[in-house]
Amino acid sequence: MIKNRVSLKSLNTFSLRVYADYVIKVYTEGDLLIFWNRFVQKGYSVLILGRGSNVLFLEDYCGVILLNRIKGIDLHEDKYYWYLHVCSGELWHELVVYSLKNNMPGLENLALIPGCVGAAPIQNIGAYGVELQKFCEYVDILNLDIGEKIRFTVDECQFGYRYSIFMEQFKFNYVIVAVGLKLSKTWRPVLNYIGLDKLNINSVTPVGIFNAVCIMRQYKLPDPLVFGNAGSFFKNPVINCALMDDLLNDYPDMPCFFYKQNLVKLSAGWLIENCNLSVSTCGYASIYKKQSLILININQQATAGEIVTLAGRIYEKVMDYFHISLEPEVRFIADFGEIDSVQLLSTGKKVLRK
Repeated sequence: MIKNRVSLKSLNTFSLRVYADYVIKVYTEGDLLIFWNRFVQKGYSVLILGRGSNVLFLEDYCGVILLNRIKGIDLHEDKYYWYLHVCSGELWHELVVYSLKNNMPGLENLALIPGCVGAAPIQNIGAYGVELQKFCEYVDILNLDIGEKIRFTVDECQFGYRYSIFMEQFKFNYVIVAVGLKLSKTWRPVLNYIGLDKLNINSVTPVGIFNAVCIMRQYKLPDPLVFGNAGSFFKNPVINCALMDDLLNDYPDMPCFFYKQNLVKLSAGWLIENCNLSVSTCGYASIYKKQSLILININQQATAGEIVTLAGRIYEKVMDYFHISLEPEVRFIADFGEIDSVQLLSTGKKVLRK
């Protein structure tokens, strides 16, 4: 156990100067159960954290943080597929590197996504034309109250755009402990994304795509060691086609992308850039100049209040201009747990998520 009142600055990629009562690294499922139940029974709030790459701590956390460091990769194969059982504390990018080094392509479009494997199914991570659900075979979750492990098939995960069943029904008292991936031995490159579409489909290799994705991400995204950030702050909104038709009458150059059935996905970045937002900074919080979806902590000196204030201004401007509500991708963590981020940005009220 680390000493009482622990700094979380190195444990969140926003590099915010906040503290928790206790921080404990957990290396096995058994220890996870032990520490969870010990502190819950003592009345503490308990938060399980991976690498802190998708959270915004609004203030000091009045409770215990368990750092998931459960690692291990089991591999088997048949004639058609490689099957990987990956523990949730493994780093996602290191898993991508591991798969390519062992000549198991498929994950290369998802290179350099920060965070742990356990976080990947929660929002169905995706990038450069590929989402996790394409490779996911199952997700193992642990009921922390009774120690029961449950396996969800890919269909039971109910994956959608930045969504899964784990965001709602299994949000509290459960933790993802492993993810099963299924990689086809018949590899087909996915190049239907701006930047990758310039690669030659007849000669490109998995490593070539990996390198291209790394170069593009490193160019577009700020280094969190220099500018604290959590990647894309807002999700791209999904709206129905009727509303899209109305918007195109007023904004004919507004980009949109078919999502499914009667739904299209908008570019949150375009909305932010075109809502006449006159102020792009608040104290040491700023919109990143190369990518308007990213909010950064300049010189690691911003406060959570400055980041939230800036996010609130963006939310209000987009709502005023386009009548569209932007939903944060980042989880907002208050003193006793996660709160409803949209509720905070739209009303200023902190409401714990149930």
